[in-house]
Amino acid sequence: MSRTIRAVVLGASGYVGGELLRLIAAHPDFELAAAVSDSRAGASIGDTFGHLAQALTGVSFVASDDWHGHVEANSKLALFSAAPHGASAAIIANALDAAANKGIECHVVDSSADFRYARRSDYEAIYKTGHGAPELLDQFVCAVPEHVDAVDATHVGHPGCFATATLLAAVPLMRSGLTDTNVFVSGITGSTGSGRSPQAGTHHPERNSNLYAYKPLAHRHAPEMAGLTTAASGRETSVHFVPHSGPFARGIHVTVQARAKAPVTEAQLRDVFESAYAKSPFVAVVAGTPRLKNVVASNMCHISVATDGDSVVVMSAIDNLVKGAAGGAIQWMNRLWKLPETTGLTAPAPGWT
Repeated sequence: MSRTIRAVVLGASGYVGGELLRLIAAHPDFELAAAVSDSRAGASIGDTFGHLAQALTGVSFVASDDWHGHVEANSKLALFSAAPHGASAAIIANALDAAANKGIECHVVDSSADFRYARRSDYEAIYKTGHGAPELLDQFVCAVPEHVDAVDATHVGHPGCFATATLLAAVPLMRSGLTDTNVFVSGITGSTGSGRSPQAGTHHPERNSNLYAYKPLAHRHAPEMAGLTTAASGRETSVHFVPHSGPFARGIHVTVQARAKAPVTEAQLRDVFESAYAKSPFVAVVAGTPRLKNVVASNMCHISVATDGDSVVVMSAIDNLVKGAAGGAIQWMNRLWKLPETTGLTAPAPGWT
């Protein structure tokens, strides 16, 4: 493979960081230059992620102030951030300064929430912390790739995993005008969505054989969903969101409901979504209902629809770590570097996990 673009992953020792490393290892145009983790600097990647030991033999994590020594001057750089909310923006700002000092052409895709809001005040109101690099906000766009035809921004803030699954289901529905703009969302996520650090909600005896809602109608991703749906559809949308913790490691299943303005048929709904995603290689409108096993470990989103004439239901299933984070980030980076959107992302789901 001829790999012409260097790749750096910030926050590389978490679950999203690990998925980025896995996908980059198989990408024909990206070559891993540095996996950044201050907490594991000097440690072998294979010791942290055993499944990557052979793909990344002899590669170790580096500290955040060392990565630029691994990227040549005047090169091309794909900079992925999987650093935590509230920390990512400042880390990215420092990285962009270091890249500029070496004449490196750089695009950033950030998987944290730090660049999901165009206005600093919105971010700070929701996350209760100051923004780490407000001067960079106008350089970022936030959306799922399927909803943006052309990108003017240099960098991308990737929507959250729940938001990704919801946007893919809600935006075509809102664009169609078939329903009112009150959207009710019920979503179930796997334990990897809570991050790598152990806590009660991800501890196996607590999570296994269990299912429960958390932060009903009060989750901080609801404003993100509403804002991004409004921006992508052109209709002011209210999102009423109830998330659930599921007894599985990875995957998200979302059910979106809305009231039809006039009686609607399932055939009409299917036509809305099949038309919306006719040119989207990572979205499939499926018969029946979507199943997590058909999308987990892939960059696919499966969508299905149902209606009783008055109420409309749209269901979507994605892998929270891939389509909802690392895979979506690779998909965006492909577009920023004007590569085919599917590059490095065509492996199907394993089916049995």
